[in-house]
Amino acid sequence: MQLVIGNKNYSSWSMRPWVLMKQAGIAFDEVKIRFDAFSPESKFKTELARISPAGYVPVLIDDDLTVWDTLAIAEYLAEKFPARQLWPRDAKTRARARSVCAEMHSGFGALRSHFPMNIEAALPEVGARVLAEQAAVRGDVERIIDMWSALLATYGGPLLFGEFSIADAYFAPVVTRLKTYAVPVPPHIAAYVKRVGELPGVAAWVSDALAERDFLDFGEPYRSRA
Repeated sequence: MQLVIGNKNYSSWSMRPWVLMKQAGIAFDEVKIRFDAFSPESKFKTELARISPAGYVPVLIDDDLTVWDTLAIAEYLAEKFPARQLWPRDAKTRARARSVCAEMHSGFGALRSHFPMNIEAALPEVGARVLAEQAAVRGDVERIIDMWSALLATYGGPLLFGEFSIADAYFAPVVTRLKTYAVPVPPHIAAYVKRVGELPGVAAWVSDALAERDFLDFGEPYRSRA
């Protein structure tokens, strides 16, 4: 299998299936298409158009099958590798895990817009200003804290549904955002953030992101240089 991704420092959607596969021990070849711009004539869009009609990363290629959309990739992997137990075993718990992933997939727009993923950066002053000025971002952060708190209490940790699952991979980019923007969270949430950051799959992605040293001004709303 091949997984087509964008820049590791910026591409939160690419991070999800990459971390999922690395952490679950699913072998794949990484194909990175560097972000240069997102206009139709850009090199990124031109190369991606040969792979996926949707024109977005990530894309999973398995022989003659192309799967785009992060949630579709996760579901395909869960079916292809049932022994890896990517979703929780219990049906009701599995439904809850799917629910929180779907909520992340379609929601938290304010958080994504004002706190774009930028692993290499440290922007505590931006985080403080955005939280002070943007009620919608505060609402998204509060929802994340409430969600994670309930899951950790219900399933006993150390991760959202006990053992590692698609849900932890899905929220891994949020963990990096909380760190980049120094978002204050309760101690039990900070402990979960630390545990996710120490997962081998997450740590490997972060290490690669830091090694890129590829500053893209169009992806940097808060900085003019690295």
